[in-house]
Amino acid sequence: METPEITTTNQSEVTCKNCAGKLVFAPGTTSMRCESCGTENTITIDMKANLEATKELDYLSHINKAVSQAATQKIVTVKCKACGAETTFNPNIISSECDFCGSPMVAKQGEEHSVIKPSSVLPFKIDQRRSIELFKKWIEGLWWAPSALKKRASQNGKLNGIYIPYWTYDARTFTNYRGERGDDYQETETFKNDKGETETRTVTKTRWTSVSGRVNNVFDDVLVVASKSLPTTHVDRLEPWNLKELTAYDDKFLTGFKTETYQIELKEGFEVAKVKMDTIIDQTIRRDIGGDHQRITQTNTRHENVTFKHVLLPLWISAYKYNAKSYRFMVNGQTGKVQGERPYSAIKIIFAILAVIAVIVILYALFGK
Repeated sequence: METPEITTTNQSEVTCKNCAGKLVFAPGTTSMRCESCGTENTITIDMKANLEATKELDYLSHINKAVSQAATQKIVTVKCKACGAETTFNPNIISSECDFCGSPMVAKQGEEHSVIKPSSVLPFKIDQRRSIELFKKWIEGLWWAPSALKKRASQNGKLNGIYIPYWTYDARTFTNYRGERGDDYQETETFKNDKGETETRTVTKTRWTSVSGRVNNVFDDVLVVASKSLPTTHVDRLEPWNLKELTAYDDKFLTGFKTETYQIELKEGFEVAKVKMDTIIDQTIRRDIGGDHQRITQTNTRHENVTFKHVLLPLWISAYKYNAKSYRFMVNGQTGKVQGERPYSAIKIIFAILAVIAVIVILYALFGK
């Protein structure tokens, strides 16, 4: 059977050119699969559009309300009243569960927003079946997790595909610093031992010298998650992402998945990026100071040539409520790396402690005399 080809369209859903059935993006491919006949409809990749999608946009021009290269789009989102996540619904869906916390959501009335349109998207490579296998393997390996949670995950384990908004920032930084350099040296000293006898020993001391200087850094694609719906620590641990596989934004890659709109604005995201940059700048300063120890007392950093991109990255997400609290589990839709929140079973921990105490008592009874 000849493989139909999909031409560029602005529709969020397209139909199969073989049977007019509904198409959804097939992870790990560059095709959309028909839910009716199974035919794979190829997505045409525009190489020129891909090059445009990787171009950085000027940060200051956008922040200062000057002419911005960033395209905007109007979208309709539904906000979860429990956790505040804002996601898009398929037009035919009127109710669902929030992917981020598991709370019920009813799309009685969506809200329209004008937002910066993503320039590129990282399509799913891991499909749902594989993500569920990775998720179950991860949750089965959790020590001290309540048995009820593991059982529920095993029986009802499901993961929902969702594209999460990110900002990426590029910048050149110039940092003036002041601090101290510590160089170790050895000295021999005498002391009195417990018997009152005089002995000698070698001790290490540090000589501190005031220093100052300037370091430069170049940052490329500093990633900042633009969502407030997920725990940042766990999301950051899903890295690294291979951003070289980014492709120009196309609604066809989003069909069959939900998309969250950004809750962290561009300017707020850059403040987060600065903190990430500061960690690298600190390391650069310490290398520049040299010696065995370094103290940084003052820094002044200037950021220049700041640019940004708005991208969508793929996650498989599962949310469970356990004892009235939501726990989120995430699978990197590109690499399969798993992270998540987990409850601890107090009963299991108590029994483990009692078991250890019992073993100690038995060993003492057998060998202590």
